[in-house]
Amino acid sequence: MSIAPSTTKDEVPQPAAPAPAPSRWAPLRPLVLRLHFYAGVFVAPFLLIAAVTGFLYAGAFQAEKIVYRDEMTVAAVGDSRLPVSRQVDAARKAHPEGTVSAVRPAPEADATTRVMLSGVRGVDPDHTLAVFVDPYTGEVRGALEQYGSTGALPLRTWIDEFHRDLHLGENGRLYSEFAASWLWVIAGGGLVLWFSRRRALRKVRGTSGRRRTLGLHGSVGVWAAAGFIFLSATGLTWSTYAGANIDELRTSLGQSTPSVSASAGGDHSGHGASAAAGDAAHGVGLDKVLAAARAEGLGDPVEIVPPADESSAYVVRQVQRSWPEKQDAVAVDPGTGQVTDTLRFADYPLLAKLTRWGIDLHTGVLFGLVNQIALMLLALSLVLLIVWGYRMWWQRGRGSAFGRPIPRGAWQQVPPQILVPAVAVIAVLGYFVPLLGIPLAGFVVADVVLGEIAHRRGRGKAAA
Repeated sequence: MSIAPSTTKDEVPQPAAPAPAPSRWAPLRPLVLRLHFYAGVFVAPFLLIAAVTGFLYAGAFQAEKIVYRDEMTVAAVGDSRLPVSRQVDAARKAHPEGTVSAVRPAPEADATTRVMLSGVRGVDPDHTLAVFVDPYTGEVRGALEQYGSTGALPLRTWIDEFHRDLHLGENGRLYSEFAASWLWVIAGGGLVLWFSRRRALRKVRGTSGRRRTLGLHGSVGVWAAAGFIFLSATGLTWSTYAGANIDELRTSLGQSTPSVSASAGGDHSGHGASAAAGDAAHGVGLDKVLAAARAEGLGDPVEIVPPADESSAYVVRQVQRSWPEKQDAVAVDPGTGQVTDTLRFADYPLLAKLTRWGIDLHTGVLFGLVNQIALMLLALSLVLLIVWGYRMWWQRGRGSAFGRPIPRGAWQQVPPQILVPAVAVIAVLGYFVPLLGIPLAGFVVADVVLGEIAHRRGRGKAAA
């Protein structure tokens, strides 16, 4: 007689656990995967250029301090500074060409004063010639072409324009707007795909081949996604088409950036009559104007802009873009030296402040070196993600060919109650961000046409 072996409780076969119910959003995953794939393939070259040039731009701030050290700093710190008017006279004696468009007194003990000249022959009309003057001796340390509110010198200007428009002018700006328009879509889609995968499939350690590449791509992408979305949003604020729409929206909401009134408020036609043509001496002069601004609490760094005409005032504004920001401004009557208008950064509308902070963070000036290192790391991350993305596509193929694209028809699986609102949101976004909406519409049309052609060919072969 045989005795059946005993079976412990742990060895008793257990019924299989029921599969988890699919989420309402599960049908969206194939659609997001297809969008992420195609956007990555076609937009990645533009993003790669933006990432490489952005990396160079973030490093240009420190490189500029080394390359132009002689012009930007004094030979020796003195005991007392010359009046600003005498520093301007020294600059005009060395460079009598053009007109004085602005003066930036030395903001630090070892820094030079910048006297900006516009209308100088051989200098880009959108740029100025910055003459660097030792504030202690009046020695002219050099002159360099300068661009923008951050005072970019030739090296940083060249990299800035390369990043912005590839040195192709206004038409070239479309590349950077196109990249910024799609970066947040790709980053957001990647987040959805990463968190919708099972936890076991997100691991990198112990994997190889395409799965390892996917793990690296996803892990780095998740950590960098917030930065990419931020760069995309802030980059669009001063783009050609989306930027204009954003400005219009801010204006309609009463959130546009205010400016100080430069009207002098009186007739001062004779106050600058004795000044030499093209200098900055109008009425009471630079020194009293600067003293009036100081009395209103405007600390360094500041920029003094001479009156544009006989009915205008001097404008003195703070130009510190690093934290804490100094963006206060005053207008000073050239005849009396009295402040006629004051604008405090604290009084800016909320969206104007956020725009200012966003742009300065995007350009790497808000938090100085830490900000610039963070931007370089983000740029490097984007380069790696693009390389890994193309590598995954290659690994999906066989031999020496890229893999097949994601199949069509994913949108048909999405329930109408999700698809219809999603299409409405995309349509609104496409209107405000045309370099997202137009390419997306073109992709959908081309995809439908190619799908119909493939369908007809399939029917034709079946009939044959």
